[in-house]
Amino acid sequence: MKLLRRQVLLHPYVTEKTMNAMSGTPSQDLKDGNRLEFVVRRDARRPEIKKAFEERFDAKVDKINIKISKDGKHAIIKLKEGYSAEEIGMRIGIF
Repeated sequence: MKLLRRQVLLHPYVTEKTMNAMSGTPSQDLKDGNRLEFVVRRDARRPEIKKAFEERFDAKVDKINIKISKDGKHAIIKLKEGYSAEEIGMRIGIF
């Protein structure tokens, strides 16, 4: 069953660690930055998550990592060079 794109990304997951991953802090290597984390539907797959994110935020995705936790399925989305996780975070009200 194909999911509607607006149903794939449920909400951003915001913690101190995910805030640091948006920009990368001096204690982190730069390659660890420019990431956002979202809680997604359990049945969502990487291609669906990528397409939903790119269409919703007009940004290109470099890589998606998935983790399953007790509060749901999380997608850690790394953006391609030239796109800013901080800027997207500001648009969706994380800051």
